[in-house]
This record gives sequence, C-alpha cells and structure tokens, in this order.
Amino acid sequence: MKNKCALLIAAVAALPVAVAQAEEVALEEVFVTATRMAEPIAEGVGNRALINSEQLKLNAHDHIQQVLNQLPGVDFSRNNGQEYLPAIRSPALSGAGACGSVLMAEDGIPLRPAGFCNINELFEAHSEQAQSIEVIRGPANALFGSNALHGVVNVIGPAAFERAVTLRMEGGPDDFGRLQFAWGDTTKAVAFTGSHENSFREAAGVDQQKLSLGLRSNFESFKVTTGITAVNLNQETAGYIEGTDAYTDDDLIKTNPNPEAYRDAKALRLWSRFEAAEQQPGWVVTPYVRYSEMAFLQHFLPGQPLEENGQSSIGLQSAFYFYGDHSQVIAGLDLEYTQGWLEQYQASATVGSAFLQATIPAGYQYDYDVDATQAAPFVQWQWLPNESWKFTAGLRYENMRYDYDNQMVDGRTREDGSECGFGGCRYTRPADRADTFNNWSPSLGALYHLGDNHQLFATLARGFRAPQTSELYRLQRAQTVAELDSEQLDSLELGVRGSVASLRYELVAYAMHKDNLIFRDSDYFYVNDGETSHQGIELALAYRVNEHWDMSLAATSARHRYDYSEILSGIDIDGNDVDTAPRHFGVAKLGWNITARARTELEWEHMGSYYTDPENLHQYEGHDVANLRARWQVLPSLTLSAKVLNLFDTEYAKRADYTTFSGDRYFPGQPRSFYFAAEYSW
Repeated sequence: MKNKCALLIAAVAALPVAVAQAEEVALEEVFVTATRMAEPIAEGVGNRALINSEQLKLNAHDHIQQVLNQLPGVDFSRNNGQEYLPAIRSPALSGAGACGSVLMAEDGIPLRPAGFCNINELFEAHSEQAQSIEVIRGPANALFGSNALHGVVNVIGPAAFERAVTLRMEGGPDDFGRLQFAWGDTTKAVAFTGSHENSFREAAGVDQQKLSLGLRSNFESFKVTTGITAVNLNQETAGYIEGTDAYTDDDLIKTNPNPEAYRDAKALRLWSRFEAAEQQPGWVVTPYVRYSEMAFLQHFLPGQPLEENGQSSIGLQSAFYFYGDHSQVIAGLDLEYTQGWLEQYQASATVGSAFLQATIPAGYQYDYDVDATQAAPFVQWQWLPNESWKFTAGLRYENMRYDYDNQMVDGRTREDGSECGFGGCRYTRPADRADTFNNWSPSLGALYHLGDNHQLFATLARGFRAPQTSELYRLQRAQTVAELDSEQLDSLELGVRGSVASLRYELVAYAMHKDNLIFRDSDYFYVNDGETSHQGIELALAYRVNEHWDMSLAATSARHRYDYSEILSGIDIDGNDVDTAPRHFGVAKLGWNITARARTELEWEHMGSYYTDPENLHQYEGHDVANLRARWQVLPSLTLSAKVLNLFDTEYAKRADYTTFSGDRYFPGQPRSFYFAAEYSW
C-alpha cells in the first residue's frame, strides 16, 4: 500500500509533503458564519474554510467526516454508523469535557441547546443536501458563545431556493441505498434524503430520513426567510474489536461484539430570519424553536443501561449593524430557554463480579429535569483606517443558569432508597440545585492587505464552554456535588493567504492554552483542574496546472499536550501528548476535468501515528488511504457519478484506542467499496 501511495504523492511532488487540505476556494467566495451577513472570504479577519456546493456534490458523502476532514486542522474520528469524535485544532474529543467543545449549527442555529450537547450531534444536520459547509477553526469572535471553544461548523442551505427539480438515486455495498429529492423556486424550497445501509459489520445497519423546507417573503422594509429541518435516525451500533492490530484480521473486522446496541434519535428545528431590506444600516433577528430526543443503549457500561433524553428549546438571535465612514459595529443579544430531561434505566441484573452486581442494581439510575436559561449581549467593532488595514475588537458576556430537579431519591442508593453493598451504588443523584455560570469572551484581530491578492491576519481570542448538564448531575460513587467552572481556551493565530497566478494558498500558525479542563479522575469524580496546550501549523493550497488538471492540499502539523501533573499507572502525564492526537495528517487531491461536464478526482488521506493512552505507552501507527471519485453530466438533465472508497483496500483503523480493561481496540476501516449514482434534473 505504501508503494502505491508513493505514486500519488509523486503526482503532487511540487507541493509540501506534510499535507492537510486545500480546496478550490476563491477569495471572492462569500462566508456568512462569522458575522451573520454574507461577506467575501478575503475580507475576513482570521481563518475561514468553506466546502462549496460543487465539492459536496462530487464527494456525495454518507458521513460528515468524509468532507470535514478535507479541511486543514480538522480531523474527525469516525466511529460506527453516524457516530464520530470531533477534532478541530484539538485531539479527538472523547469522554468527560469533550461534548460541546465545538459549536455545531445549521443555517446559523446551533443544533442543540447549550448545556445539552451530544458528541455525535452533526447527524442532526442535513449536510447531505447542503449548499456549503463553513468552518471556523479555534475560538471565533464575539458573535459566538458557549461551545465555540475549538471551533464552529455551520451547515448552510439544505433547502436551497432557485434549484431545479432534482431526483438522485445511489447504490453501494452492503445494501446501501439513498434517495434524494430537491427543488426550489424564488419563495419555496424542499430537500429530502432517505438512506439505508446494512454495513460491512454484523448487526450494524443505519436508516436515516431528513427533510428540510424553506419559505421566503419580501416586504417593503424587511424580508423573512423560514427554515425547517426534521431528522430521524435508527442505528444498530457496532462496538470496538479488541486485540493488537485487530483491524488487520479480515474476519474479525466484520464482527460486532455488541449486536444488541442501538441509537434512535429524532430532531426538529424551526427558525425564521427577519432582516432589513437594505443592508446599510441593517439588522437580523432570528427566533427559533427546537426539539430532540434520543434513546441510546450504553453497551459499553456494566449492565448496559438505556439512556433516554430530550430537549425542548426556544431562542432568539439578534444582531444590529451600524455603519460609519470607516467602521462598522455589530451589537446584539442572544437568548435561549430550554427544558431538558434524562432517564437512565437498566432492565436486568448486572453480570460480572460480586462488586459490580452489588453496586449496579437494575432499575432506574437517573431521572432528572433541567430548565436552562441563557442570555448573552455582545458587541463587535470593525475599523478600516485606510485601504490596507482592518482591525476588529469584540466582547461577549454570557450568563447561563441551570435549574436541576431530581425526580428520584437523592444519593447513591437503589431507586427504592435502599443501600447498595460495598459502600454504596455506583450512580449518584445530587439533590435539587441551581448553578450559574458567567463568562466573558473578548477577541482582537487585524488584517493587512499586501496588494490586491494577499492578506496577513492575526487574531487573539478567548473561547469558553460552560459545564454540560450531564457533567453536573450524572455523578458517580461518593461525589454528591460537581463544583465545576467553565472551560476556557485562549488562542493566538497568525496567518497569510492569497493567490499567485494559478495558485491559491493559506498558511496559519496558532498557539492555544486551555484552562479548567473537565475530566473524570481516578475516584470517578468530575473535576476541572486540568490544562492542555495546543500548537500547530495549517497549510491549504490549490493549484490549477491548466484547464484540465489541478491539485490541492490540506496539511496539518500539530502538537496537543497535557499541561498539568497527574499520575496514571505510575506515570506523570504532564508534557505527554493527549491521546488520539496525531502530530500530522492531511489530504491531497489530483483533479482531472476530462471535459467541461466530466471530472474525476483522486484523493490521498494521510493519518500520522498517535498515542492511544495518556501515559503514551501504546500507539497506532497511522495509515494512508486513497479514494477515487468521478462525476459526468451525460445530458443537460442527466448526471452520473461513481466513487471508490479505500481504492487499494488498505487495512486500517478509523479510530484506535487503548484501555487497561480491554487492551488495544479499534473501529475498523471500511474495505474497498464502490458506489454509483444517477441524478435527473428538470
């Protein structure tokens, strides 16, 4: 496999070897996530990455990881089905403190209310029909609050206006089938995606349905755009396979040690964007409502309890734009109210040691409600003293309050209040309480134009993440109160971007430090006295050789380390690499425009080695995987496409991990797979 990948590397030998993304994003393309208004990418202070409509059509992803990992600094680890672990300028985020570290949104509306995240929540976005996906890496500006710690992912326009009637059918291995429909005129839009897959692993099928609707109206002084997205997911979940290099066993990778596991989820979002008919001066006000619920068998825990949770929320985003001769001020207020609930129930007795049987009884283990309120005023100032310089400064204040109501007996007892053996039950239910978190988020930035086609930029920003409700109220053992503060991330970023003839580039260096890291210690207590440091360099290149050939590159070199002292297995982890944090990774592409209506693209994904435990005693060696995609508009109304994932049938792990209980364990990579699609438009 390495020799075969060397041929692909040679095809892009003119580009650096430490590679990670570079899509063909022209500087004139617009970006809306940073300011809630469309503006050219070249005018943005700080990094901005965009995956446009043509790239999404060619990729035709069935998992969000397949497109996000084409960006520099982004390395989502795919688990099973639609599950993943996010990583944006970070290690793969897992366990305590991971959920909610990246703000996930669709059309600017966060997918989940703050405090009620799900680590896999991007499956609730209709990304398969998106017009674009926008990403900000690292803490953003004052328009973003809690959860925009390591970055922002915003899925744009699944229900697109002025789109021809389009019907797309796709087939692939393991009974994969997908049907898509889309249409839009000037005032109405609809998009539907339905898919089914049995998976190459046993009892690991996935069924999804996603529907998005759009309405648009223009009035004399303002205009209104309304969006609705509904999502249903039914997933059979396959767990890790265990054993050193188990992902190289052709028979073992097809097995599922947890055929009983599943995840069922539903989500609904409705929003209306009211904005001034004239942009200067302008305003944008967006009320929204959301509902989501999920049932999830926790197959990885003793007793395999079933978690059921849900959230109903209502919110308002507002931003007012004031323009001067050389300046702009954006001021606004974001409000949100959420009613959330969670239950954890174990149907049968725990199997295992006497200790496990005594401390984890069957029955209800958690049952609580949380009402949450969030209020966040902000101001963002922009000053252009001349044609060369732009300066920005922003400040956001956010108040988050949780009112927690335990519906069971307080403490670490059985559901009937009786005591467990060995000192008490594993699961602890805190008494009713209220928790409030107040956070300030400042940001500074500067942009300098080196002529018409090159910009230098620098940002200094602070992001934060309030503790999630599950970290405060799902306690274990002797912990009765989780005294947690908000996580805080300080970031310095320096970058340069531009174009020279047929070459477009962006090079960014960053250094970040995280305080109040939330994690679960050796006593199973939630604490947040941890610290981590993050440094990296990200490179994006796109080069057009001629009208037929082009190359692109996205490269990341990074180091993510523990910055506090803790003894694990007799080893102080201070200074160690955070587990699942590769030091280099990236994607290179070679594109061939065969004709004006036909394109094929060869892609090389490189994953460097990484440690799989905090002690840095165990390691995954990394992998190289090639993919091939093609799209051909046979007739004005008919387009055919095909793709081959894992072209050379490489044995690899989508994610590797290590625990003292299981040893090395893996989510195996998919063997070589062929997909074909036909798309008809009229």
